[in-house]
Amino acid sequence: MPTPESPGPGAPPGSFLRGRYRYVVASLLFAAATINYIDRQSISIAERELTREFALTPQQYGNILSWFFLAYAVGQIITGFIVDRIGAKRGFTIAVGLWSLANMAHALGTGVRSFSALRFALGFFEAANYPAALKAISQWFPRAERSTAVGLVTAGVGFGAIVAGPFVAWLILNTGWRGAFVLTGSLGLIWLVLWRAFYGDPHAHPSVTEGERRLIEDGAQEPPSARPSASWSLLRRRDTWGLMLSRFVCDGAFYFFATWLPKYLGDVRGLSLAEIGWMVSIPFIAADLGSLAGGFAGTALIRRGFSLDVSRKLVMWAGALLVPASLLAVNARTPVESLLWIGLGMFGIQVKSASLFTVPADVFRPADLGLAWGLSGAAGSFGGSLFSPLVGFLVARYSYAPVFWIVASMHILSCIIVMVLLPGIGAPQPSAPTSPSSASDTSLRARYPRRGGPSHTR
Repeated sequence: MPTPESPGPGAPPGSFLRGRYRYVVASLLFAAATINYIDRQSISIAERELTREFALTPQQYGNILSWFFLAYAVGQIITGFIVDRIGAKRGFTIAVGLWSLANMAHALGTGVRSFSALRFALGFFEAANYPAALKAISQWFPRAERSTAVGLVTAGVGFGAIVAGPFVAWLILNTGWRGAFVLTGSLGLIWLVLWRAFYGDPHAHPSVTEGERRLIEDGAQEPPSARPSASWSLLRRRDTWGLMLSRFVCDGAFYFFATWLPKYLGDVRGLSLAEIGWMVSIPFIAADLGSLAGGFAGTALIRRGFSLDVSRKLVMWAGALLVPASLLAVNARTPVESLLWIGLGMFGIQVKSASLFTVPADVFRPADLGLAWGLSGAAGSFGGSLFSPLVGFLVARYSYAPVFWIVASMHILSCIIVMVLLPGIGAPQPSAPTSPSSASDTSLRARYPRRGGPSHTR
């Protein structure tokens, strides 16, 4: 009889991926997140060219960015609702196709109004990335491995930011900023071919072995045919509001580094476009390492006998307490020293995010996961849309220093909200009888027996 990781009947002989096809799916999700962030970051790398050509002020640039976050907020709710009904495969196909075209259309921008409209379109369609990815993860991964899968997706975000700096800068220098938008937008259309070819239902996919299928099915919280709950019933749940508020107060920190860092390096550190192109990757390499560390740490804690609740919160606090290190960047003597401190802060952000972003899959039914993520993600993006104009105001009126102070506190406040409003992640939810139960948490410890150290439960 095949074990969960052993090949079942018909498994391809000699294949390293026998019994691990779910990680092919995770690789596709990683690639989608990478492309998502390359497209999103293109305007940040092109900011100097756009400012020169269209005479943009910091306030106008901040307002243009805020339209993306506003659309991203609204889009996560709407696309999450749609993904719950049409599934991850079709949802991703539509979203990636449309966001790729929206990014390419930036080449037609002529000023503040057109770029604001184009950022709105890009934000709306890119919003489907996380709801669809988390839905795919909930269908393909057992609960104990989901933080690892989510860590890979969030690592794709960091990798996209790493690649975007030198890649988009090179494109701008060789094809102009308009050509850069067209070429980065084309990446999503190439990804669609791979997505359509390799993704499918894990219960019927020919590349999934019997052992892997059993592992996935044993970790399932409900049948694949389960129908979504009434659209707004999730708003009656305390954990929904806990996730929404925790994201609202903290997502702006990563958005600040992702969208304002190239401008900071040019304005404050005096770097050229070519220097920004490669140096901006330093903190995003740290962010990627944080994503992987946070994801693997969550899985390791569960396998050592820690409860789902304790493992998720330990990782969140470990990350949140590292973010204030970014404050030291303000008085750093060199650009590299500044970027290293920012990198440590971004490492902490992504350690925390790998755990926090997994929580919707821990507390909501898979059939409701798209909308559940959409609500929490929308709250985070709405917070980001408010924070970006504030950053523009503070930078224009004062300096970047007050912005760094705000960023340093955001994730600690987010963790406090999680402790208050999500006291028992994975515990029974009386308002949703089919939600994960304490039996699910017990089954995790049965599947992954304790390997030393005390068992921590709530």
